[in-house]
Order: sequence, then structure tokens, then C-alpha cells
Amino acid sequence: MPAFPRSLNTRTRRTTAALSAATLAFGVLAAGSGAATAAPGSSTGGGGNPNAGSSQVFGSIADTTPRPLVNLGDPMRDPAPYTKPTADSGLKWDSVPATPGEHIAQVPLDESLRLANAGAQYRVAHSTTDQHGKVVASTGAIFLPKGTPPEGGWPVLAWAHGTVGMDDVCAPSINDRGERDSAYLNHWLSQGYAIVATDYAGLGTPGLMSYLNSQATADSVVDSVIAAHKADLSAALPAESKGQPVLSKKWAVIGQSQGGGAALNVAHGATSRSQPAGLDFRGTVATGAPAYIEEIVLTGGPTFPAIPLPAGLNSYALYILAGFREANPDIDVDSALTEEGRKMVDASLKSCLSETADAVRGTNLARAFKKPLRDVPGLPEALRKYMATPTTGYDRPVFLGHGLADMDVPTPIGLSLNTEMWLKQFTGSPRNARVEVRWYPTDHGGTVPASQVHSTPFLKSIFSDDAAPGPVGSLGSADPAATPAKS
Repeated sequence: MPAFPRSLNTRTRRTTAALSAATLAFGVLAAGSGAATAAPGSSTGGGGNPNAGSSQVFGSIADTTPRPLVNLGDPMRDPAPYTKPTADSGLKWDSVPATPGEHIAQVPLDESLRLANAGAQYRVAHSTTDQHGKVVASTGAIFLPKGTPPEGGWPVLAWAHGTVGMDDVCAPSINDRGERDSAYLNHWLSQGYAIVATDYAGLGTPGLMSYLNSQATADSVVDSVIAAHKADLSAALPAESKGQPVLSKKWAVIGQSQGGGAALNVAHGATSRSQPAGLDFRGTVATGAPAYIEEIVLTGGPTFPAIPLPAGLNSYALYILAGFREANPDIDVDSALTEEGRKMVDASLKSCLSETADAVRGTNLARAFKKPLRDVPGLPEALRKYMATPTTGYDRPVFLGHGLADMDVPTPIGLSLNTEMWLKQFTGSPRNARVEVRWYPTDHGGTVPASQVHSTPFLKSIFSDDAAPGPVGSLGSADPAATPAKS
């Protein structure tokens, strides 16, 4: 197969951004979510006149004032306070080591947060490198299967969680993990895998979580696994197994949504990052993984999006702006934002995802901008560096699962990413190791449980000593037996 032109990746990203934007617009229109357009300054979202659409689309013939046809929707409301119960399990520490990947502290996980299939579970803190290159503390949890570990210890899965919000109270290790994620993690525990689940640096600890920051998030995950192998987990062992390893040196990463992107960025450097610690990285499961999102963000401005997008997507966009702005103080992000836009970004940090989504429901993010983001000096290049997910150079097997009804990470993104990574098993340099692609008739959240029918044998195969690292010959297929589920 001939090599693709070197410009393929750039064209792919920009074409995917355009397709995704069109998909989002079509999805909103099809759902009847604020399809009417309006002149800037008017508000038709939520409480607007539902019959005003046609007159606002065409405007007044006598009015010759140029104006973009944009429905600005409703102003963002203040996010409600997060009121769900949390438990810090009493985890405390006095200092942070000077090097990343060190175990800092551990306590038994609060009873209210435990997973049913775990024999032992801990809330932990470890050191990692944040978005500013500083070694900081990050929290998380370790879940061990029931029973006696096999010879060499339980194989390890690093769980990279999806979007939960930006406030410290959103950290997964102090919250109930919800029905979907609990069932997913319990499944892996029942299969005999230990789970190391970082919160990511800045979520539940000082500083700001650097949302969709490829490098910082990957560092948090890899360092959590390295640190877990330095923790004393022997209290979980039966008396006859004392002195035996609790955790195997073999590990893989699994992730969904934000965590799916994190998992891919982990995988791209995990072998070289973890080998010095004596660990053996085996591969990746990524579902609903975002990619090329930076190109969609760069279309943001006073005239895009033209209509209010789903509340979840609005939330993600504000989180990206907040994280990128904090990580790049030399880039004047605020110069592209209206005063209202700056307040919107700041407000998104004050609660968790559900509350933020409720606050921006019916809001058009176009009202946040006074000029296009791409016109800010240095911003396009810096944003691509901040968010970009590699599509080539994966030296261990990768499983990619995506929902055909996904509107959080629109299907064109999954199609483009999955196809590009799959093809690069055969062409280009460096080539990818085995890439398995699966499609499901599900939405974003529904892909998590639907994918287990394929990801379970995938993980079993890559943890075996004779796992085949070579390419696979099929671009994947949808599983007709998978049942669509809500996110």
C-alpha cells in the first residue's frame, strides 16, 4: 500500500472538524433544540418565540444592516452548587516528593464509595508532573480483586475517567462512581484485574485540572501506576500469600471520553515511561475517544456556533477554554472573549458537569466571543500542542470503540481517528502495532458497556505472554446485538 502524503493528518483534522460541526448542527436541528436563528443580542433559546424562526432567518427586507444569522440563545445561568455527598476517606499528607511517580499516602476507601467486586480498596495520593512542569500531588484510588493474587500479582488496569467537572468536589475518588462506571470497573475486577484510578492532577488537589491536556493527563495516569507499585498493599493478602507481589508488572490503560483521549496519549509513551520502573506496558482500550477537537475549538467565534449546541458540548468547550487559558498564561485567550464570555469560563469551574450543563443549556457559546479564537496570536499552534492526540507510533496494541449515535464525540471524529490509526498499521513511519476497531449502535455513554464483549477478550489476549503485536486485517464492525444505552 503506498504511503499517504505527509499533509494527510492536517487535512484529516480540518475535514473532520467541518464534518463534526455539521453533524452537531444537524443533530441540534433534528432534535428541535433552538433551530431558529436570530440577530445578535436577541434571545430565542428557551423562552424565545418558537414561531419566530422564519422571520429571523430572512430578516426584514428593508433592513440593510449586515448581521450574522446567529441564535445567541439564553445567557448562561450560575451553576448550582454540587450537593451530592462526598467522602475524602481521611487521606492526608504533609509534603510532596521531588520526583514524579512516588507513592505519598493511602487510607482505606470510605465504605460509601466501595466497589462490590473489590476485595480491598484504597484512596491514595501520588506525585506527578502538572501542566507547568511542577511536581505536585494527585489523588486517586486502587481497587484489588477478591481472593489471592496469581503468581506475579494481579495484572493492572489504569482507569482514565471521563469528564466529571473542574471543581475539586468532582474528584472521582471522593464520589460515588455512578451506575455505569461502577458496573464497568466491577466487570474488570471480576476478571482478575487490579485497577489504579487517578483523579488527574488538579482535581481534588491544589491547582486546576488541565482539561484535555494531552501530556499532563497522560503523566497523571502513568505516574499513578508507577506509584501504585511502590505502595504497601500487603494487608489485602491472605496470610499464606504474605510476601508475594500484589500487583503484576504487566499493565494496560482503559479510558472513556476524556479518559479515552487520555488513554491514547498514555499509550503513545507508556512503554518508555514505565520501563525504567520495571513495568511492562501491554496496550490500550479507548472508547469514545476525542480527537481533532482542537480544530473544532478553533472555529469558535462571534458567528460560530450558529445555534445553541447540546449542554454537554457547551460544558466541554468552556472546560477546554479554562484549562488551556490556565496552562498558557502567555496566550491572551481573554482577548477573544466578551466580558460575558470570561464570566462563563470562570463560572464553569465552580461546580461539576451536571450542574454546568444545566447552567449552559440553551446557551450559544458564540455569545462568549468578540473575535475568532484563531485570530489570537500564537493560540492555534499552542492549542494544537495542548490537545493533539497522536495517530501513529503506538508500539503496543490499541482497541478503539465508538458509538454510531455519539453526539458528545461526534461519529465523524471516531470514523476519522479510528480509520487513520488503523491504516497506520500498514503505512507511514512509525507504524502502529495492532489496532482493533469496533462500532456500536450506541450513544457516547452506551459504548462503555457495549464494548466489553470485545474489549474483554482483547485485554486477555494482550496480557498473555504470547500476545501477537501485529496488525489486524479488518477495520471493525458494529455489534448488532449491542443494545443502545443512555449516557
